[in-house]
Amino acid sequence: MECTVTVCRDCCCGSPRKHPAVDHAGQVERLRAGLGDDHRVRTSLCLDVCDQSNVVVVQPAPAARRRGARPVWFGLVLEDVIVDDLVDWVRAGGPGVAALPAPLALSVIDSPGALPRA
Repeated sequence: MECTVTVCRDCCCGSPRKHPAVDHAGQVERLRAGLGDDHRVRTSLCLDVCDQSNVVVVQPAPAARRRGARPVWFGLVLEDVIVDDLVDWVRAGGPGVAALPAPLALSVIDSPGALPRA
């Protein structure tokens, strides 16, 4: 198993009431189909960044983690193009392995409790 992709699906993330135009179940299936068995895709209860829903966290592969790579948090994942960019980046290696494409970098958010980025 390489990267682990965690998709928040609790109170705000995945809410048809909050984001009626988003196919929330389709996002998870799109990630699973695009990443196959090489990467783990899981859903989670609230990740505590509700103002940035839908939230996705990409954890690096174990080898990249040992080299210092850290999870990357994405917010406002509301468009298929963002999901597709996530799939492409993770398939290329994800955190600590592949450069983060500029369009995808626009969706990066701070994790809860992290110091704000300068």
